[in-house]
Amino acid sequence: MSSDSPKASSDRRTADATPHAASLIQSLRDIGYSAETALADIIDNSITAGARKVEILSDAASAEPAVAVLDDGRGMTMVELLEAMRPGSKNPLDSRASGDLGRFGLGMKSASFSQCKRLTVATRKDGTTSAATWDLDEVSRTNKWEVEIHDDLSGIPWSDMLGTQGTLVVWRSLDRLSGGIESDHRKRAEHINRLLAEAERHIRLVFHRFMSEDRPPLEIALNGRRLEPLDPFGTRFPKHQADRPDRLELKNGFVEFQSFTLPHHKEIPPADWNDLGGPEGHLRTQGFYVYRGRRLIIAGSWLGMARQTELTKLCRIRVDIPNTMDSEWKIDVKKASAQLPPAVRERMRLLVERLALTSKRTYQRRGKKLVDSEYFPVWQRIQRDGAIIYRPDLSHPVFADFAARLPDELQGEFANLIALIGSSVPVASLHSDFAGSPEEVRAEEADEQSLHQLADAMIPRLVEQGIERERIAEILCQIEPFKSAAAMAQGIINEKLDRYHNNG
Repeated sequence: MSSDSPKASSDRRTADATPHAASLIQSLRDIGYSAETALADIIDNSITAGARKVEILSDAASAEPAVAVLDDGRGMTMVELLEAMRPGSKNPLDSRASGDLGRFGLGMKSASFSQCKRLTVATRKDGTTSAATWDLDEVSRTNKWEVEIHDDLSGIPWSDMLGTQGTLVVWRSLDRLSGGIESDHRKRAEHINRLLAEAERHIRLVFHRFMSEDRPPLEIALNGRRLEPLDPFGTRFPKHQADRPDRLELKNGFVEFQSFTLPHHKEIPPADWNDLGGPEGHLRTQGFYVYRGRRLIIAGSWLGMARQTELTKLCRIRVDIPNTMDSEWKIDVKKASAQLPPAVRERMRLLVERLALTSKRTYQRRGKKLVDSEYFPVWQRIQRDGAIIYRPDLSHPVFADFAARLPDELQGEFANLIALIGSSVPVASLHSDFAGSPEEVRAEEADEQSLHQLADAMIPRLVEQGIERERIAEILCQIEPFKSAAAMAQGIINEKLDRYHNNG
């Protein structure tokens, strides 16, 4: 009887269904990794191995380009290495240590195969070095689940950088990572370098908590340049808002929540604001940030519970789950998606409603001056018939003083001109600009003569209200256009106050 023929037994019949190596190993290439998620999956293994330093290395310009991840973790024996090279080396139902970022035992292999056809792992533990290679072309030729064992590491790129312990993962035959560009080495190098540059931000974000919370912090470098963590909650900026942590107990552990509101963009340096928003901008990066074992798996999504709007773009909710909840959350192989258990969805919905109000207040506080009579706003905000209308306030001191100096026959025409300005506000264009890049929308700065005229009109009104000199200067310096021209405005305001009180 052949080996794949049904085997008779008293209870049941069985047949050999061992998967074809050449077919299955090719299927592992198409799970859906990108270059950045593939690199992150390799770094997961480094963190699980206790690494404190991880280096991403690349040689994109050579005739045979290569990319590698080197760490100083615990390393592996030959037996452990061969087990790690085995596809499906771990059962996702098995218990794991709390800091284990793996799940299926597929990550290193499927992530690597998604980008290359030759995966080499060299590792050192207890003074012994071991190395093995998966070559997909060889597997296709032989149809066997066999790896090549290396006794000599001299042909493995960067193997001389292995320390007393640690692991080196090398990708070669970069057919996917190189975008299929083979003949033009320059274009191929540009393509690989561009993908690595895009992966840099992803890695800074995914592992930011290991890079900032651990003591000592995890160091990740790209070709010798240390990467800085990218905290999506802006906690290093003084005016961020953080709610108290909350937790929900489920069958397999606790889900922890904490809500954050970013500071207004005017409270953050422009370079940092752009770094936080990334290439998609803040409108696309609001929402939930779901972490499994402090490793980010979902970044910036309301998960169907809210719309991404301009007024909620400062909202961020951190959700922490342990690796004991993988099956409940349906964590995928790439650790890049999850599904919410019903009890968690309900709690998160309530958080969305509460946090949205906080974010809106951040903007409304900055708009408060527009409706505060003490500040004499140039523009009035009027709600009428369900609409919000902005129009210049003719009773503002600068308008009223100028109108009073006009002949009677021109005062009506002046009022009409001001009304025309209000009715010509380009609402559609403003809406479009604010939806795209609101931090780039700004008012034109006033010149010195305009500031003199405005100060001459406003200071007497504020004095008449009984407001003290120091308070008058404080009020004027907080409103536009004085605020945008603070250095020049301060001198003008003090000069006017001196003159007014001396004449008074």
